[in-house]
Amino acid sequence: MTSIFLLISRFFKWSFGLFEFAGNILNWILFFAAVAIFTYWCYVLIKVLGGNKDKEYFSPTEGHYPYYDPRIYNKEN
Repeated sequence: MTSIFLLISRFFKWSFGLFEFAGNILNWILFFAAVAIFTYWCYVLIKVLGGNKDKEYFSPTEGHYPYYDPRIYNKEN
């Protein structure tokens, strides 16, 4: 009976080593994914939106739908 418990113990020690190895691989994959996303974010902020290009934005609805429309909200006494 002791040999069965020793075998089970050896299996558990091996499985925890496997989990530690898989966790390290997963951490490196997530690290490189985060670095790629951060690099892309910096590229968009500096290259695409740099140089005040966002000030050239044209709003097709600006002025057409005002918050206060005097034709609707007028005070009649």
